[in-house]
Amino acid sequence: MASEVTIMTRKRRKYPKEFKLETVKLVKEGPRSIGEVARDLDLTESAVRNWVRQFDVDDPLFEILQERGLEVIVVNAREVKTVPGRKSDVSDAQWLQQLHQYGLLRASFRPTREIAELRSYLRQRERLLDYAAAHIRHRQKALTQMNVQLHHVVSDITGVTGLRIIREMAAGVVDPDELAKWRDSRCKASLETIREALVGHYQPESSR
Repeated sequence: MASEVTIMTRKRRKYPKEFKLETVKLVKEGPRSIGEVARDLDLTESAVRNWVRQFDVDDPLFEILQERGLEVIVVNAREVKTVPGRKSDVSDAQWLQQLHQYGLLRASFRPTREIAELRSYLRQRERLLDYAAAHIRHRQKALTQMNVQLHHVVSDITGVTGLRIIREMAAGVVDPDELAKWRDSRCKASLETIREALVGHYQPESSR
């Protein structure tokens, strides 16, 4: 009796460019490795590695070679794969050089030095804003765990009133009456409303 064998095939999924860029950002800026990011996002490690190679245009080697007077181009690896030839790790560099010599490689867009510098500043700014937003979420979660409802009485916990109260909490003050005194005069919520929102179960590891 012939045995039946069921072969499970994984359907090839298509991902938008934005998703790929976010995945590469997690690898380059986070503490996790390519394998860990791939497992967290249910991706194959080879796919994540290819995305990193595809979108990693900030290689300092490009700048170094360009400063030495060499004409350097960045090539999309996908276009190279469509050209037949030897593509082992040993002969890959020679093969690419030969393709370039015959004019079969098309240079990808590479911004000027000034634009690249501006983009670096913009990326750094975006990174800092992301870090700030993450810290705000952590503080909000800590307040919620202590049953402190400050976010219900102030529009923004990083505003004048919110930051004053949070700094006092970090200094060890947990008395709602004392904390409410730091209310800014422009705050719409009354002193009593803020005091009631600050009544909670304070824990040293959360309030600080």
